[in-house]
Amino acid sequence: MSLTPNSIRFATLAAIAGACLVTLPAVAGADDACGPRGGIVERLARQFGETRRGTRPRGDGQMVELFASDATGTWTMAVTASDGRMCLLASGRAWDASLADAAGSVEVRT
Repeated sequence: MSLTPNSIRFATLAAIAGACLVTLPAVAGADDACGPRGGIVERLARQFGETRRGTRPRGDGQMVELFASDATGTWTMAVTASDGRMCLLASGRAWDASLADAAGSVEVRT
């Protein structure tokens, strides 16, 4: 696996997100942490104004996705399985808009 500027930026962003980790109940109840991707994406947009800022495939066929909002300052990291089920991994506040450029430039592999 070779490192590219995009993979380094996403890894940096993921590390920052992990350092800012807060509990998921701030975003969703325990029962709402997993479900159909479409419903969760819609809820993130409706409740927090979050849109997808970056993705990174995992070796196991899953996709890690980062959602954030410049307006609300919130962010959410999730993993989506190949069957369309999404689970929230982490969420936080104080999204730094300067990081949005790095996350948005991550290449999407399908």
